[in-house]
Amino acid sequence: MGLTTDDRSEIVFFDVETTIPTRSGQNYAILEFGAILVCPKKLTELHSYSTLVRPADPSLISPLSERCNGISRHAVASAPSFTEIADAVYDLLHGRIWAGHNILRFDCVRIRDAFAEINRPAPEPKGTIDSLVILTQRFGRRAGDMKMATLATYFGLGRQTHRSLDDVRMNFEVLKYCATVLFLESSLPEVFTADSCISPNATTQSRSNRKSSPDSSDMKMDSVSLSSPENQIKEENQSLLPRTTCSSKEAISNMANPDEVQPDPFDLRSLSDDLKRESKEIPMQESDKMSSSAAVSEVCSSSIVVFEPDEICIPSISASLVPFYRGSQRIELLHKGVPFLLSCTSVKARFGISPKFRDQAGRPRLSFVVEPSLNLCKVLDACESIAQRLLLDSGSSSDWRSVVMRKDGFFDQPTLRLHIPTAVREDMIIYATEIYQSESSGTVQRILSSKFDDAELSSLIIPGTFVDAFISLDPYDYHQNAGIKLVTKKLIIHNKQKED
Repeated sequence: MGLTTDDRSEIVFFDVETTIPTRSGQNYAILEFGAILVCPKKLTELHSYSTLVRPADPSLISPLSERCNGISRHAVASAPSFTEIADAVYDLLHGRIWAGHNILRFDCVRIRDAFAEINRPAPEPKGTIDSLVILTQRFGRRAGDMKMATLATYFGLGRQTHRSLDDVRMNFEVLKYCATVLFLESSLPEVFTADSCISPNATTQSRSNRKSSPDSSDMKMDSVSLSSPENQIKEENQSLLPRTTCSSKEAISNMANPDEVQPDPFDLRSLSDDLKRESKEIPMQESDKMSSSAAVSEVCSSSIVVFEPDEICIPSISASLVPFYRGSQRIELLHKGVPFLLSCTSVKARFGISPKFRDQAGRPRLSFVVEPSLNLCKVLDACESIAQRLLLDSGSSSDWRSVVMRKDGFFDQPTLRLHIPTAVREDMIIYATEIYQSESSGTVQRILSSKFDDAELSSLIIPGTFVDAFISLDPYDYHQNAGIKLVTKKLIIHNKQKED
């Protein structure tokens, strides 16, 4: 075919249409093979190839199979056998990056089985891009289920024909649309994810891969509707890992390694274990009252030391790399070699909470902007300088976003964004921050409710409100953006706005 190159760097998107087994022990037979070669740098189609395939046993083409893809016995009567196209298929696939929708469970298995049936070595990929896995991880189920037909309808790409070459090109277009959406979201996440319809409970455990067999439930997701009474094939529950945003470039370049899920600093994975422990230790009561000093002492009883900004000795601030997620590392800030929180008292909110923004799991993304003290700014500037230096030394090229926001002409007052994380416990969204409300009497009442209510919190934190915040400094390096995220561990909201 004259397609062989020295590096074989093209991505080959391919798809097979098959018969559908109607009884236990019956094999699949390939009825059609289609593929396109794509330039990975320009994402342009370089070459296409498709052919019908005549199965060794035409009786395998059942009425159910014909209804699924429209390929009849008559259509393949004069088509070449797989043996006759094996050289072309091998030349297209071997040594290239394979791509397709649900190919790991279906198409790759069918190709290897077909070569085994003719006693020939099967082609091997340089890497594999399963768009089902990738889009589930990074795009989520905002479009509904992850069938190609559903995704295509979501983006207005027309109806799926269940013919190999058409499906391959549709798959390629869906990937480009998804990558563009993810790029926009990563550029302005608080804007482009505001209307996200992702369910907070959309993640499930992934099943282990099963061995190839005619009885295994590795049927291609799009092949046939499960509502058909003749269909005896059960779809596998697909792997749904926590979705993360990424740029279009990274969405394509990371696809060859779908199992390497990049850590999302906004998911606060590093705090999840602590939050679970705290939620078990703290009883969920209707009323939990204490004095303001007691609330402070409770924070200080943690294994992490709490400092006021003026208690920080700037030369004693350091940073180190610690294990994070799947072999990755993150930066941890230390004071005299110990992790710490900052206690910021009487901080004035400039902008309140907007409850409309959502994270990639569908949970509310809550934050508000405050006016920090001069000492707090000095401490954060020092932490930022140390963390950024370590990040550069570790080889990162990400753009650094300053934690202290300074805008000339806006009262010349720096600002900080404080984040209030949420978590899911027993399918219910809860605050991952301990939140209290200060009464005029000086007592502090914990805000606890059986149901998450971001509107209630938004009504409590409005411009001019003063709060006491106990914050952790969480450096992140994610999708070419790096910085320090200020996460509130505990928050005391003063009942009345103080006079300036």
